[in-house]
Amino acid sequence: MTAAVFFGCAFIAFGPALALYIFTIATEPLRIIFLIIGAFFWLVSLLLSSLVWFLAGTITENKDGPVQKYLLMFGVLVSVFIQEVFRFGYYKILKKASEGLKNISADETALSMRLLAYVSGLGFGIMSGVFSFVNTLSDSLGPGTVGIHGDSPQFFLVSAFMTLVIIMLHLFWGIVFFDGCEKKKWYALLLVLLTHLLVSTLTFINPHYGISLVSAYIIMVLMGIWAFFAAGGSCRSLKLCLLCQDKDFLLFSQRSR
Repeated sequence: MTAAVFFGCAFIAFGPALALYIFTIATEPLRIIFLIIGAFFWLVSLLLSSLVWFLAGTITENKDGPVQKYLLMFGVLVSVFIQEVFRFGYYKILKKASEGLKNISADETALSMRLLAYVSGLGFGIMSGVFSFVNTLSDSLGPGTVGIHGDSPQFFLVSAFMTLVIIMLHLFWGIVFFDGCEKKKWYALLLVLLTHLLVSTLTFINPHYGISLVSAYIIMVLMGIWAFFAAGGSCRSLKLCLLCQDKDFLLFSQRSR
């Protein structure tokens, strides 16, 4: 039973991201490189967040009670802010390097900022999902019984679905964020930051999983719709895609900008 929980939760959390990687990234070396760089940027942001957390814990002398609660809230706020700063830094690096990349790439469409936004967002999401869920996933192999002390028996399943939300949101946030930078729509950057912070703080109301999970999925759907149109999608292209009449995949048909 533990093996079934392990593989089931693993495929729920990482299955969609794995499918996106295989079908849209794995065949192009440059996209793999950008994905890895995006994951590395997220890792560096985690390192800085951990450093801030360590310093804050040292200053407060690791006190228990309300201090730890407010310290946790502060840590989430700082971590989200640092992640978005690194997303912006990654965008600036890609923007400056785009001209040079055009000279070494025979396929111009592989270098569009929309495609780079998609790849970098997926890199952020995969690494975020791995670090947030890998320890929980390893515990699902046992030994022990979930909920034996009154906790929710659906803990692993809920964690898997929440990890899926975070991965997909990072993908959508990347597309919306880069589009906002390209078009100088700074309100888009602010909304990405606020929704990221909102989804992160939703975990504070656990174990009320119904509220946090449903709210996170609503935000994911709304951000997905926004990202779809920001990536150049339209109702017509969606209809053609659903009817299998669109010969060009949306992200692959974008010209470099």
